[in-house]
Amino acid sequence: MRVLGIESSCDETGVAIYDTEHGLLAHAVHTQVAMHEAYGGVVPELASRDHIRRLIPLTERVLTEAKCSRNEIDAIAYTAGPGLAGALLAGASFAESFAMALGIPALPVHHLEGHLLSPLLSADAPAFPFIALLVSGGHTQLMCVSRVGDYQLLGESLDDAAGEAFDKTAKLLGLGYPGGPALAKLAERGIAGRFKLPRPMLASGDLSFSFSGLKTAVLTQVSQHDLSDADKADLAAEFQEAVTDVLVAKSLTACRQHQLTNLVVAGGVGANRRLRQRLNEAMAKQGGRVFYPEMELCTDNGAMIAFCGAQRLLQNGITPNDKRGAFAVRPRWPLNELS
Repeated sequence: MRVLGIESSCDETGVAIYDTEHGLLAHAVHTQVAMHEAYGGVVPELASRDHIRRLIPLTERVLTEAKCSRNEIDAIAYTAGPGLAGALLAGASFAESFAMALGIPALPVHHLEGHLLSPLLSADAPAFPFIALLVSGGHTQLMCVSRVGDYQLLGESLDDAAGEAFDKTAKLLGLGYPGGPALAKLAERGIAGRFKLPRPMLASGDLSFSFSGLKTAVLTQVSQHDLSDADKADLAAEFQEAVTDVLVAKSLTACRQHQLTNLVVAGGVGANRRLRQRLNEAMAKQGGRVFYPEMELCTDNGAMIAFCGAQRLLQNGITPNDKRGAFAVRPRWPLNELS
């Protein structure tokens, strides 16, 4: 079975083809970073228009690279939420209309489920069950994953996601967009510990997160001091260490509580080198192991959507479209509402 995957939830347009027998055949991503950089963040209307421009060329590209004709596609999976409403509609309308034209099923997919399952695309994939840390610009969650579709939410951020805190802190330090990678790069030149920042909810006794106070603590330091470039590097290093301390501690606690030795990390922040280093060391000491998606699949992409859709179709079977062109997107879609 070959599934075409469409991702358009934010500022990356992703298209991919996954074959249940031969794996990922082709995938392509167009990022809008350069377009949004001038505005210091994602402009939803511009994002939606760019998705519309990119979807057909990217689809033609992956079909060519996969040496696959459109008539060899068995189903189309697309991100239906969560995300920016207009961006989601661009991908959903394209996927549904293309599926209708081909007479094949179209399957709405949860964006976070795509991230959650993305490490399974790796040659060295984890086995079920496992603990998953979803950490991105929009979400920070810990899940217990028993199998495809069976997810238990253990804890999540009560305010800012970790990636959002990275981006906002980067802006406070005068760094460019996207802020997370820029802050991580600056932190490599700094020394953690010179500035003292809190570790929010580290001793809360549960698996919830909170990063808005950490961002405010950085604002206080920036407001009270005339920071040199070296100071900014040290503050960036301390911030990164504070976030990492919390993410590592809570992830290990979740593994211990559920007596699991496999930890999966997915989402854009999962590409952070310091976080990977700390998690790998800590899990090894605990007798466990950490699994990540390939670096190119850490950010939003069509491959994870195609794979997720394929797994759902294998689980539930392919059924003919009976919606007569009706579809909807869910900009807000809690993962625990996924059936």
